[in-house]
Formats: sequence, structure tokens, C-alpha cells
Amino acid sequence: MPVPHNRNRSRSAFRLVGILFLVLTATVLLLRAGDNPGVHVPSYVEWTPETIATASSGDAFRGLLLSRHCEHCHGAEGFSQKADTPNLAGMDRLAIWKQLQDFRAGKRVSFPMNPIAQSLSTKDVADVVAYYAKLPVFYDPDDHRAFPEPAPDPVRKGVAWRLINFGDGERGIPPCQACHGPVAYRPGAPALLTQNGPYLLEQLEAFANDKRANDINEAMRTIAQLLTDDERHALAEYYGAGLGMNPGSAVAPR
Repeated sequence: MPVPHNRNRSRSAFRLVGILFLVLTATVLLLRAGDNPGVHVPSYVEWTPETIATASSGDAFRGLLLSRHCEHCHGAEGFSQKADTPNLAGMDRLAIWKQLQDFRAGKRVSFPMNPIAQSLSTKDVADVVAYYAKLPVFYDPDDHRAFPEPAPDPVRKGVAWRLINFGDGERGIPPCQACHGPVAYRPGAPALLTQNGPYLLEQLEAFANDKRANDINEAMRTIAQLLTDDERHALAEYYGAGLGMNPGSAVAPR
């Protein structure tokens, strides 16, 4: 009779050891998560009155001097000669400021931009964005810009126009102009009215593939993943040709 009693005690001991192992495993996982709480945070930027004041306090003249280090890629007048590099001229200062802060924090990954942004002080960032926000966007034959590119074919043009103005309610895709404005410009949002098409396509694909994840509330990742490859190309070509400057109420292309 004592044998079953010993077996029961052994089973109880094994169960206790198993429970303790599970508790310890859970504790380790929680501690690891606590050591790295910002992994799933897309951006450390919080749009408070203080943040907006800091981002809006820049000295454009000092920004002009600092921007000399940016000309090689972004052009002397804020328009790049390379179609896969973003144009910064006329960009809303809050939009540029957020991207630079995300580069500084590593929330947006770019091998050239991460160290450049990290070398700038808070004042430097505010000054640079103040300068680029004041640059004109009208055409200058002396700056050799890549923008605008040739207009897309009529079919793709129509696809882009419908997505920009109406989106696709059946798939849960809002119109692009809801965030980026009816003339491809809205304060606080990245301006698309004079942006290079290949750069836009690269960013849409990065959002779709989760290679870029600094969009708060995952708005761009969600939309980009819902778009087809042809739609992403159509939108990039439409904006890259400068057609985004047309008001949202413009007659649909035929």
C-alpha cells in the first residue's frame, strides 16, 4: 500500500515543479518586455502645445546655413536631382520635423539619414525645417530637379484620381486627400504636391511590407497593404507628375 502513496507524492512534486517553471518563464518574459518598452511604439513624437512650439521656433537663416550639408542629396533649392530622393522645398515644417525626430530616434530607418539626424541638436532641427518650409516650389530651370516626371497613361491616371478623391469604401481605403489635402498639401502632413514619384512608390512599398513603421496608429501601413501593386504605382506616378496640385473637385480624367 505505501507504493501508490509515494507515486502520488512524486506526481504532485512534478506538477509543482512544472507550475514553478511556467511562473518563472512568464516572469522572465515580462521582465524582458519591461526592459524594452518602446519596441512597438512607431514614434516618440507627441503633438503637444510644447512640441508644436518647439518645432515652429526655428530660425530660417540659420537653417539656410545648416542646409548646405543637405544639398548633395536634396538639392540647393530643396528639389533633388534624383527621383528616388525626397524633395523638401515648401514642405510643412511640422511634417519635416517629425520625420527628422523619427530618424534621430531610429523609428524610421535610413542608413544616411539616421546619423545625420542624430548629429543635429533640437535647435538645429527646428532651424532646418524652418528654412525648407519657406522655400518656393515654382519651377526653376537652374536647379536640375527630377520633378515633375511624365504623366501616367490615362488608365493609371484614372485609377489614381479615384483613389485620391474617393478612396475605395468597399475595401476600407479612405481618399488620399482626407489626410494629404485636396491640392496635395495640408499642414502637419507630408506634402505630395511636388514630391518625386519613385520616392513615393518606395515609401508606399515600405509601408506595405512593414519596412517603414513610423506612422502613428498604422494609418499608412494599413492603407498601403490594402492597395494593389498597380494602384501604388498609379498614385506615385500621378503625384510625381505634379497632378496632385489639381483641386479634388477637378473633372475626372478620361
